[in-house]
This record gives sequence, structure tokens and C-alpha cells, in this order.
Amino acid sequence: MSTFLGMPAAPPRSPYGTGNLRGDRKFPAAAHDELRNDQLRRNLGRATRTIRSKRLNVTGELPDWEALRDAGSAVKTDTMNRLPELLEQLERKVTEHGGTVHWARDGVEANEIVTRLIRETGSSDVIKVKSMATQEIGLNEHLEAAGITPYETDLAELIVQLADDKPSHILVPAIHRNRDEIRQIFLDHIPGVDPDLDNVPAHLAAAARAYLREKFMMTRVAVSGANFGIAETGTLAVVESEGNGRMCLTLPDTLITVMGIEKVLPRYQDLEVFLQLLPRSSTGERMNPYTSMWTGVTPGDGPQNVHLILLDNGRTAALADTVGREALNCIRCSACLNVCPVYERAGGHAYGSTYPGPIGAVLTPQLAGMHAAKDDPNSSLPYASSLCGACFDACPVKIDIPSMLVELRHQSTEQTGTTVEKLAMRAAAGVMSRPGLYTAAQKAAGIGRVVGRDGKLPRLPAPFDGWSDSRDTAVPPRQTFRAWLASAEGAATMRSAAEEGARRTAPDTEEDK
Repeated sequence: MSTFLGMPAAPPRSPYGTGNLRGDRKFPAAAHDELRNDQLRRNLGRATRTIRSKRLNVTGELPDWEALRDAGSAVKTDTMNRLPELLEQLERKVTEHGGTVHWARDGVEANEIVTRLIRETGSSDVIKVKSMATQEIGLNEHLEAAGITPYETDLAELIVQLADDKPSHILVPAIHRNRDEIRQIFLDHIPGVDPDLDNVPAHLAAAARAYLREKFMMTRVAVSGANFGIAETGTLAVVESEGNGRMCLTLPDTLITVMGIEKVLPRYQDLEVFLQLLPRSSTGERMNPYTSMWTGVTPGDGPQNVHLILLDNGRTAALADTVGREALNCIRCSACLNVCPVYERAGGHAYGSTYPGPIGAVLTPQLAGMHAAKDDPNSSLPYASSLCGACFDACPVKIDIPSMLVELRHQSTEQTGTTVEKLAMRAAAGVMSRPGLYTAAQKAAGIGRVVGRDGKLPRLPAPFDGWSDSRDTAVPPRQTFRAWLASAEGAATMRSAAEEGARRTAPDTEEDK
């Protein structure tokens, strides 16, 4: 009697229909609408130009910037190669220092764990540090449905939350809003705000500070993300620029951290590399104004109930892809967004995911898949790029995003099945492999000279209309190359070229022979 153990199964992606890793529409349709928003384009253009300039200035100061990038890439690659053992080491160290570690297969499990932990405290409110992971899994929506009120404390995240909006940038979630819009949001949604509030940044920040201060002092539970988790010591780290994170990480009794499993680093010393790479690449600063690190529980100081939720949510599936796993090296600096010409014009909402821009175009399909349903919007993300390579040049850990986009396009094509485009390509291959048919097709193409205008063809028929919608298509020439080559003119030209080539390669003098 034999036992059939079954075929090995691929790791699961993020469950379809959960979280914020999939939009409602494909990128071209969403971007088409966003491009009509002139205010959005002005806001994005101004902000990304400013960040780009600052980044170039501070990275240019370091003579070893490229060596730092190499070091960061090497550490992250080593981490991905040893991820299981490093995660187990992290769990062991956090537990040794009084923390509790939870493992979540996906966003559904993570949301349930966070909700249970908050309910166990008896609190119905929670303050939050800016966290891409909790945005990814839709934690706020889940908590609200469970009767728990989350309060975002990052200024930009607060703006987005009050406006019932969605983040459009990894680092600056409200980058698509200007000061006048923010002022109106505060007037409409912050209780007791001064009705004479103007749009001066310092006054807007003061209004947000006054609103949040009560939340900091009264709320006993906080939820955070983590920029890094150190396997060697069990230390977690959050970097931020406003101080709100420091308040959330020190004042509450209970601290719940949701961290993607790829955020682990092997050694404490590795922070030396990443705390130089991250601020320069993200905000164009030499160092973060606030870098908070905690290792489990310290009796009598800070939160006394510390929880770490290690989130998979498709990351193991990305790790299993020998090409796509490189996306897990991302440290969420947003440098690729700030240099991307597509993002600068279309904005973050067009991508439909928590992770917009070039890194989102490769990371989102890796986490959530591209063909989970018919006409999956994620299948369009690998094409949301001009492949100019600026993202690769800017990435502090040298993620080769353009190559990954090409590979994902290949994977998408393979999974799509039979399409009109594929049938057309097969027909073209059949014609080109048969000289007689190819000659006949060339002659038939001459009809294009009749319908052409000013040397250009009108809109091509499907499935080639996508080409002519954005490019001029020249009419066919009067004579094909093969016909010209067989003519007397072609033969004479080729003889003349051969004679010229012989003269150029002949020795100049008798001594050179």
C-alpha cells in the first residue's frame, strides 16, 4: 500500500476581495480620468520636483553613496535567502524580552488578531502610527465594522482619513491635496476647529496637533507598523518626522505592531546602512527627526503589553518567485515614485493599490496576483510604465524594477490564454514563415497608400488600434526592400557599397601590405 502525499502547492496570494491591493478598474481607465485633474497634476509635479531636488543634494554629499546602496542590496538579498530562520530568531528574541508574537497568513487573520487584542483591553478607541501594512490589509475598515474607532496620528494620514480618501503616495499620503483643500477638510471634519483657520502650514499643523493631543493622552491602545525588525535582538524600529509615532509608541499601555515578514534584518548593525539610505532616499534628509526603537517590554517604562504580528499576505508567494522576490527588498522610501514620469502625471489612486508607482506595479501583482478574477485590474499594472529605468537608478537598494516589469508582462501574457492579439501574432508568424504568403501580404499592404493621408495611415483595426492610438503609422513604401534589392537600382547600389567597403579596408601604402 502506498501513500499519495499530493503535489506541492504554490504559496497563496493575498485573498481576493480583501484589503487594499486591488482597484476597481484597470490602470489605463483610472489614469485617463486622473489626467483630467489639473490641480492633482500641479500638486504632484510641485511635490515630486521638490523631493527629487533635496534627495540629489543629500545623496551627492556622500562619497560612498553607491557603496551604501550595494551594502543595502546585499543585506536584503541575504535576508530573503534566510528569511525563515531569521523570522524564527526574531520571534524568539521578542518573546525573551516579554513580547508576544502572532503569525498571520493573510490580512484577514491579521485583522482578526488586532481586533481581538484591542477588545481584550476593553478599549473602543485606538491610535495609529502611519503603517503601510495596516493600510494594505484594510485594518481601519475592519475595526470600524467591529465598533472600534481608529485615529490616524500622522498628519497626512489624518488628512486622508478625515476626507474619507485614500493615500496616493507611500511617504506623503496626502500629496494630492494642497493647503486650501486641507484647510477645508479640517473645517469640515475637526470638531471645534477655529472657523477663521487659514491655509498657513504652521496653523494647519497646530489645528491637527490640538485635535490629536487629547487622543494621545486618553487612548490606551496603539497600533503601529515597523520599518525594521532586528532578528539578532528582537528590536523593532519606526522612523518618522513628526513625533506622533513617538507618542503612540510610548504613552499607551498596549502596543500592537503589524509588520510584513520582509521587514526583518539580520543584525542590529545593519541599521547603520539603512538609517543612512532611508531618510536620504525618502524625504531628502540626512537623518530622520524621530527614530524610535523598542525591544519587548521594559517594566515601568512604556507599553507593558507588546504584541508583534508577522504578516505574510502573499509575501511567501513573492518569495517563491525567483524573479519577483526582489520586490520584497523594498524599504518603502518612495524614491521610485518621485522620479517616475507615469506616477507624476497619473498619481497614486490610478494604481488601485496601497502601493502605487513603480514599486507598486511589481509588488502588488506579487502579493495579490494578476488573474484572480476575469479582467483583474492588477493585470494592467506591469504595463503602467515607460521602462525608462529612472526607478532603478533611484532605488537605494538597487531593485531592478524595469526587468521585473518585463517579467511580469511575460507572466501576464502566459496566463491570459487565447486573445485576439495572440491569434493575430500567430497569423503573422504563419505568414512570415511562408515566402509566398509573405510576398502576397506585402503587395496587399500597398492598399494602405490609397487610404493614407499626408504620409500617415488612419487608425488601425483591432487588435493593432492600440498602436495607432498613440503613434503615427507611416503608409507602406512604394516598393518593398526585397523588390528594390532585386531591381537594377538595388543591384547597382549594392555593388557601389561593396566597392566602397573594399577601398576603405585596402592598405594605404605598399609598406602596409
